[in-house]
This record gives sequence, C-alpha cells and structure tokens, in this order.
Amino acid sequence: MTSPVPPPYGAYPPPYDPYGHPRPRPTNGMAIASLICAFVFAPLGIIFGHISLSQIKRTGEEGHGLAVAGLVISYLITVGTVLAMAAVVWFTIAVARHLDDDSRYYPDITAAPTTPGGLPEFDPPPNVGANCAYPSTTEPASKPNKAPRTGRVPTDPAEVSASMSTNAGDIGIQLDNRKAPCTVNSFASLAQQGYFDGTTCPRLTTTPQLGVLQCGDPSGTGAGGPGYRFANEYPTNQYRLADPALKTPVTYPRGTLVMANKGSGTNGSQFFLVYADSMLPPTFTAFGTIDATGLATLDAVAAAGVAGAGQDGKPAMDVTIDSVRLD
Repeated sequence: MTSPVPPPYGAYPPPYDPYGHPRPRPTNGMAIASLICAFVFAPLGIIFGHISLSQIKRTGEEGHGLAVAGLVISYLITVGTVLAMAAVVWFTIAVARHLDDDSRYYPDITAAPTTPGGLPEFDPPPNVGANCAYPSTTEPASKPNKAPRTGRVPTDPAEVSASMSTNAGDIGIQLDNRKAPCTVNSFASLAQQGYFDGTTCPRLTTTPQLGVLQCGDPSGTGAGGPGYRFANEYPTNQYRLADPALKTPVTYPRGTLVMANKGSGTNGSQFFLVYADSMLPPTFTAFGTIDATGLATLDAVAAAGVAGAGQDGKPAMDVTIDSVRLD
C-alpha cells in the first residue's frame, strides 16, 4: 500500500480539535482599550466603547461585556468630573463675590450693643509679621501703585510716626508696627508712593455707636482700593477663628486708627479715623493712634456734621488729604 503524496508545502496540518470543539473567537481589541481608558481618560473610553460594540456586532468577536463595562464606567467618571468641575466653578465664583463685593467698606452701625467691652490685651502671635501677603483683587486699583513687599516684615521699631496734612488741619499718627506689621507695611508703602495725596474722605459717621471719618479711597466713593487685599491683624488675631466673640462689637477708643473692610481679609487702602469711642466687631484691624492735634482737627470736622443733616454720609466740611508722610 502506497502512502498518499504530501502536499507541495509540507504535511497536512492536524485538525484543530480532535473532539470537534469550535475554534474560540478572538476578543475585540477596542473593548479592552475602552475598559482601560475608562480609568485613564474617560471620554476616550466612551469613544472606544462605541466603536467596539459596532465592530463586535459586525464581526462576532468576543468582548461585548468588556465594551459595556468600559462605556458605563467612562460615562460615570465623565459625568462625575463635569459635576465636580461645575461645583468648583460655582464655589470659586461665590468666594470671589464674597471677597470682592462692590459694596462699600462700611460697618453696620445699627447692630452695636450699648454695653461694650474693650479691645483685648495684645498677646503677640508666634507668626506676627512672618508672612505678609497682598494678593490681587478682581477690581483694579483706584490709583496706580505697586503692592508692598511680601513675606516677613520687621516689627521693630514698635511704632512708626507719620503725619497727615489735610485742608481741615494736620493729623499726627503713630503706626503700631508691633501689633499690625503687615498693615503698617501696606499703609507706609502707599503713603510713600503718594497714593493718599489729593484724596477726599467720603464718609463721616456721628452716631452714638460710631464716630469715624473714613478716608483712603482715591475714587472718593467709599468703594475703591489699591487693587490688592490682605489679612486682618490685631485684634482679630487675639481670637480663635471660630470664636463667636468675633461677631460681638467691642469699643475702639477715641484716637484709634483702624482699617476699613467689607469682610475678614478684605483690607485695602481705606481706614477710619476714630474721633469718638466706637462700636465695631474685632474684625477691624487697629494699626495706630491719632495725636491730640489730629483729634482737634477731627472734632472740627465732626462738629460741622454730615451733609444733609444726617448721621452717616458725606461730611458737610469737605476733607481732602494733601499728603501722608512718614516722619
């Protein structure tokens, strides 16, 4: 018996499966890629998942479950990411509106109690003056200026003398560099740049709870600033951040120089010249004192009253700061 002639390219291949089982179908590559991309870059996982399902339907390949899993995970991650980003944007806008509200730097003069406490004793925080920061605001500066130096600023000397010349009279001030070095650093920087020169004081308050002349805004509206902001110092730093006492007004005594703000951490260039004991929450930085000559000038402005015979508004006697100079 003769053997069959072999084929020209070698022996016949053996059958795939001697028991007749069908050859397994290959797994679709796009299905695998969809599942992997679901955890790496979800939008690409969605694209690969849809391509995979289309190919599997046409070719009959394996991988339908992988493609579906990749699609489901990719959609869930994508939707979650979009929602998280929307929440971050909403939160950022809400914070920005809170910090840069275009309302004026006016304290509430109607909520002060009639039996106040005084300012707390100064207990120097360990980091006082260690990290002064002046981030930009969304609103531009009311007058061109350069932000003060950042980082550590000295607390020595403890006091810095300055003189404010106005059309109503001179006002001598002592800046409290020991208690509020970041605030003094900003005020001194603006004064040396002539930022306050030629500016008007837009607001006088003569209520029993609040006796202040508000100055420091080149726009003359009570809403302007230097284009940057900075954190509160004394007396705010004498309280814990969550202390409810931060909302309780205390007495800022006659002769105190105080930063105006429209919320914690929104200090800019505006300040209060306190000519009568005044009620304010301890979230207004006290950064200096006014001398006797300055108080006499402020008394004359207060005696002239508010324009229109009210208790809070534009001073009847126009007050313009000619210059602020460090002595």
